[in-house]
Amino acid sequence: MDLSAINPVLLIGAMIAAATPILLAATGELVAERAGVLNLGVEGMMIIGAVCGFIIAVNTGSPAFGFVAAAIGGAGLSLVFAFLTQATLANQVASGLGLTLFGLGLSALMGQTYVGIKPPSMGPGPFSALSDIPVFGRILFGHDALVYLGLLFVATVWATLKHTRAGLILRAVGENHDAAHALGYKVKRVRTLAILFGGACAGLGGAYISLIRVPQWTEGMTAGVGWIALALVVFASWKPWRVLLGAYLFGGITQLQLNLQGAGVAIPVEYLAMSPYVVTIVVLVFLSAEKSRAPGCLGRTFHASG
Repeated sequence: MDLSAINPVLLIGAMIAAATPILLAATGELVAERAGVLNLGVEGMMIIGAVCGFIIAVNTGSPAFGFVAAAIGGAGLSLVFAFLTQATLANQVASGLGLTLFGLGLSALMGQTYVGIKPPSMGPGPFSALSDIPVFGRILFGHDALVYLGLLFVATVWATLKHTRAGLILRAVGENHDAAHALGYKVKRVRTLAILFGGACAGLGGAYISLIRVPQWTEGMTAGVGWIALALVVFASWKPWRVLLGAYLFGGITQLQLNLQGAGVAIPVEYLAMSPYVVTIVVLVFLSAEKSRAPGCLGRTFHASG
């Protein structure tokens, strides 16, 4: 065992990158749930985003086009969920589970000829010129654009929900869709837009795994990250900044266990592999111990009454 081989600066930088996929997916799901929609299809949307982004990036040579395709792919799959739950009034839980199973199967079919192919490199990040600053340069500025985009999403979602009319309408729809409808708000339209935003974010999170985090295409490579994103939204009490904290906690523990394995720590690999999930859930349970109520109409089907 040689813990001196672990560089703290590089470890913290890697922790931030490792948190990005779950942060993107959880932020999108938070918006959907604040609108009253429980979409259990996050894992399916992430894996579709991963394969769509990978395919387009490989064929165009542009990771940027890959991320655009991933967002479109995730949003496209979420549109199926929106149709089922908002147009045909299907059960949200059953539809979300079906979406995940469908996404996993479809992604395996789409990506079977791309196994073993290396995607194009993302290139330097937007602040890479500042990454040579001692200590803080690598931690704060040595990242790709998607890391900063994830932070921007969190800040934008927080500001929108708290300080804008659009955010107020979305929260009103999630809390009491009948009252919002009586006031003239288009409940189904608001929820459909929230679902599409959640799908696009999940797709970006999936593409981050296949294009940057791994980078390669492997069947089922999201490995439950979508389910962790769902859990984070609940345990974070539907608050954007707590989602950020939970995502960094999960990403940090994930990266730390990989470094401990590399350092030869005398702990079975299986225990280290499961530690991110266990620690994240335990800590977030304590964070959510204070009284916090879910959106009043979360998971409830809206029936327009005139």
